Amino acid sequence: MLTKLKRNKHQQHLAQLPKLAQSAADFTTLYTAADFRQALLDKIASARLRICIVALYLENDDGGRAVLSALYAAKQARPELDICVLVDWHRAQRGRIGDKQGATNADWYCGMARQHPDTEIPVYGVPVNTREALGVLHLKGSIVDDTVIYTGASLNDVYLHQHDKYRYDRYQLIANPALADSMVSWVRQHLIEADAVHRLDRTERPKSPEIKNETRQFRQDLRGIDYRYQSDADNNQLSVTPLVGLGKRSLLNKTIYHLMPCTTNRLTICTPYFNLPAILVRNIIGLLRQGKQVEIIVGDKTANDFYLPPDRPFKIIGALPYLYEINLRRFLSRLQYFINNQQLTVRLWKDGENSYHLKGVWVDEEWMMVTGNNLNPRAWRLDLENAILIHDPQHQLSEQRTSELALIRTHTTIVQHFRDLESIADYPVKVRKLIRRLRRIRIDKLISRIL
Repeated sequence: MLTKLKRNKHQQHLAQLPKLAQSAADFTTLYTAADFRQALLDKIASARLRICIVALYLENDDGGRAVLSALYAAKQARPELDICVLVDWHRAQRGRIGDKQGATNADWYCGMARQHPDTEIPVYGVPVNTREALGVLHLKGSIVDDTVIYTGASLNDVYLHQHDKYRYDRYQLIANPALADSMVSWVRQHLIEADAVHRLDRTERPKSPEIKNETRQFRQDLRGIDYRYQSDADNNQLSVTPLVGLGKRSLLNKTIYHLMPCTTNRLTICTPYFNLPAILVRNIIGLLRQGKQVEIIVGDKTANDFYLPPDRPFKIIGALPYLYEINLRRFLSRLQYFINNQQLTVRLWKDGENSYHLKGVWVDEEWMMVTGNNLNPRAWRLDLENAILIHDPQHQLSEQRTSELALIRTHTTIVQHFRDLESIADYPVKVRKLIRRLRRIRIDKLISRIL
C-alpha cells in the first residue's frame, strides 16, 4: 500500500506541471551531429525575427567560426534581426584544459566585432559562480524565430562533426511559439539584464574578481526562478514542459526525481559521465526491486572527451574517465543480481575515436526528457541547467523515439558482469598511482562532487 501511495505522489507531481500543447508534426529529431550542424546553419540563414544562441562555449575553430560567421551574415542581410549569443563567462576566457595559454574565445569575439564595425552581434558571458569549477552556464536550447533547437552540444568542430571526429549528442527541433517565447523571455530577464553578466565581444570588460559580489548575488537570484508561461494542454495530449534550475532543490531536479519512479515497465537513462547522485541511485534500486526494467547507456571510458590514449603524455585531467569507470564498476557490483536476471541492462558506447555526450531520460512510451543535465552531482548542485519534458500519452512520437534509441544503441556493448570492466590494477601506471594517491588523502569524494 505504501508503494502505491508513493507512486501516486510521483505521478501527481508530473500531472500538476504546467504544459504547452505540442504538434507532433512540429517536433523533429535529428540523428547525427552533421545533420545538427546543417540544420543550425540553415535555420540561422532563414531567420526572420530573432536568434538566441545559448551554449557552454562557442569555439574559435572551423565549426565555431562557421556559426558566428553565419550570424554576422544573417544580421547583415536582415539588420532588423534580434540576435544574441550567451556562453559561460569563465570558459570563454581560458583555453582548453591542458592546452598552452594563448588567445581565448573572448579575444576572437572581440576580433570579429572589430572586423564588422557596422554589424553588432552581442556575446554575453554568464558567470554562474565566482570560479568555473563551482558552476557554469550549462543551459541549453537555442531559439531561432519560433523554433527551439535543443541539444546538449556546445559549438565547435567535434560537436558539429566539422571534420573526421564527432561527439555524439541528442538533437531536437521543436517548433512552438509559446515554448520559444518563454525561453527567450527568461534569458533576457534573468541573464542578459543581470548586473553580473557582461559583453565578451568588448575589450573593456571587468575581471572576474571585480564582479565577485555581483556574481554571488546573481547565483542567489537564479535559485527558484522558473520559466513562466500559460499552460494550455491537459494530461491527455502531446505537450512540452520547459524546466530550469540551479541547486539541488530546483524544480528541474525535483521533476527528474519524480519522473523515474513513474516507470511502469522500462526506464532508460543516458549519461556520458557515470556519477549519479545518490537519490537517483536509490530510485533505480527501488525500480529493480519492483521488477521493472532499467537500461543505462553510458560512454566507454575511451569515448570520454577527457580520455588520453596511453601513447599520449599523461595529464591529471586524463584520470577522469577512469574515475567514472570506477563508479560504474562499484555500482554494478552492488546490482549484479539484477544484471543476471536481465532486469538491469548497462550498455557501453564506443565508436572508434569519437566521443559520447548523450543525456536523457525515457519512461515507458509516455515520457521523454531532453536535457543537457549530466545526471551527476555537479549538475545537481553547481551548474545552471535546464530541460524539456515531453509527455506523449498517445505515442505520437513513438517512431522518432524508437529510431533515436535504436541509433544510440548501435555502437554499444552490454556489460554482462561488473568484472567485464577494468579494475584499478588494470589501469596505466600513472593513472593507478594518481587514483591511489587521491584515495589516501580522501580527495576523490570531493572530485566526484564537482566533476
